[in-house]
Amino acid sequence: MPDTQDHKQGFVGRFLALPTDSIPKTIFVAVALCLVASMIVSAAAVSLRPVQEVNQKRDKQVNILEVAGLYEEGVDVSEAFASFEPHVLELATGQFTDAFDPATFDDLAAADDPATSIALEDDPASIGRQSKFVTIYLLRDESGSLDKVIMPLHGYGLWSTLYGFIAVEENGNDIFGLQFYQHAETPGLGAEVDNPRWKSQWRGKKLTDEGGTLQITVAKTPPPAGDDYHIDGLAGATLTSRGVDNLVRFWMGEAGYQPFLDNVKAGEI
Repeated sequence: MPDTQDHKQGFVGRFLALPTDSIPKTIFVAVALCLVASMIVSAAAVSLRPVQEVNQKRDKQVNILEVAGLYEEGVDVSEAFASFEPHVLELATGQFTDAFDPATFDDLAAADDPATSIALEDDPASIGRQSKFVTIYLLRDESGSLDKVIMPLHGYGLWSTLYGFIAVEENGNDIFGLQFYQHAETPGLGAEVDNPRWKSQWRGKKLTDEGGTLQITVAKTPPPAGDDYHIDGLAGATLTSRGVDNLVRFWMGEAGYQPFLDNVKAGEI
């Protein structure tokens, strides 16, 4: 029986003797390149993960500052963001909970966890599952009185889920701003949700009428309640406009922040 080492050397020798463009050598080179490339990509992903997390955190803070009207070029983001009070809110009760640390609570992960979320049957925002808890941000004035409330919201547009924040004044009803920070809507059409002119419409609009009925609407024509509750739909982007209307009304309604906003209106926050 031939020696194993000699057998291996014989195999290697036969392989090396093959023509450069032979099928075995081509497959070997392709596999080797794939392995090397995957190792490089994996190493880069691991090494860059801390940087990516820092950038994602900063981007989130910038968007919260923008929707609250506090962001300016050159501002120290971390210092400006320190003005906000983060709290984990239990949606069903509209009260803050101490069960989670707001500094580390992950809203998106909570929405995927059956222990902290519910599957939606009535799902106008097309989000599938809704977390029972979300992180909201309070902004107070120099006297310590509530100035604004910033709440996350998300829902499906035409091609993607839109993630953003809505800022509401201390009365729990007047909108200060709406800001989306992540989506994949069509450039020039649905992506106009990022247009400053369109976003400026939201400031000063009201969520509910005097009777407490939710009226805010994104549409081509104002609702029966009038212009105080109307945002013009995006030209040529009917489905994105409808998606924004659905997600805002969902999150501002009974299944979303209404219990919390009722507490804000009552002065309990």
